[in-house]
Amino acid sequence: MRYALNHWNGLILYLDDGRLELDTNTVERAMRPVALGRKNALFAGADTGGRHWAIVATLIQTAKLNDVDPLAWLTDVLERIVAGHTKRNNLASLLPWNCKAAKAVEAPSSA
Repeated sequence: MRYALNHWNGLILYLDDGRLELDTNTVERAMRPVALGRKNALFAGADTGGRHWAIVATLIQTAKLNDVDPLAWLTDVLERIVAGHTKRNNLASLLPWNCKAAKAVEAPSSA
C-alpha cells in the first residue's frame, strides 16, 4: 500500500491515459542496444570521440523511435547537407519526425 501511495501521481496518470504502460519493459527493451553498445564507446579514443558516438547513437535511436529507417534517413540527410540542398538555419527540417511528415505529404502527390 505504501508503494502505491508513494507513486500515486503516476498511478493516476496510468489510469487516466490508456496509452501509458504499467511497466517500463518497452523502454528497457529500446535502451538495451544502447547499453550494450556503450562499452564500445570506451574505445572511442578521446572524450570527443565518445561525444560523437553518443550523438550518432542518439540520432539512430531517434529515427527508430519515429519509425524511420536509420540508414536510409541518415544517408538522405548527409546527401542533402553535402549537396547544399539544406541550409544551416533549416537543419530542423531534417530531423526524423519532420522527414517522416514530409514523406507522408509527398507520397500522395507522387502516386
